[in-house]
Amino acid sequence: MPTKYSLAGKFIMGNGFQLLDIILFAMIAAFLVFRLRSVLGRRTGHQRRPPPKLAETSRETPSEDQILELPDRSDDSSSVVLDEATADDPIATGLLKIKEADPRFSASNFLEGARGAFEIIVEAYSKGDEKTLQQLLNDEVLVKFSALILERKTASHILETAIIGIKNVEIIDARIDGRTAFVGVEIISEQINVLRNKDGVAIEGDDNQITEVTDLWTFARNVRARNPNWILVETRSPD
Repeated sequence: MPTKYSLAGKFIMGNGFQLLDIILFAMIAAFLVFRLRSVLGRRTGHQRRPPPKLAETSRETPSEDQILELPDRSDDSSSVVLDEATADDPIATGLLKIKEADPRFSASNFLEGARGAFEIIVEAYSKGDEKTLQQLLNDEVLVKFSALILERKTASHILETAIIGIKNVEIIDARIDGRTAFVGVEIISEQINVLRNKDGVAIEGDDNQITEVTDLWTFARNVRARNPNWILVETRSPD
């Protein structure tokens, strides 16, 4: 999702998604669709107009319970990702190593948590909610997001972002380095992004235009820690 306002950041798998395989990935994507291509997702040329009044419909912010609580799937450790992977598949190998180090890990729960985290981070970024972002991003990613938020505030610009839908969330990398597990995810979403000046005039984007955005996020977690939270540690755009 390398657009100027797409996001990538840290994500929390906390108390709302049940402490077992709760992995709120903030596989943040599609925000800075207008600025940091390295931090945000990439726009494709495919754009379509939303159905009547779609752009005017604001998404309700999910409550903490809705965001954090995942169904208990501790027995669902294989998941579709592992079931369909071959023995020499590096992604499957990485996921199995993570599972060996942390028996609570479930790829399917991780993906479900990533969807929720993505929406939380994208919304927090557009609102300039750094307090929420601090819980979801590591220091490096937070610095990038904070710099963009500050730049926006300094210019008296307002970013309006609406996630119309998430088309796909897929694990594209999995590995363990020492005690730290890393899982990379590709998130493809449809968004409406509009940047307005202090007078409310759109200077970038179109509130009647839906854009497909692709984000590549990497989450990390200490598998020896009791804390089940995964943190967004890297964001990049597809080549």
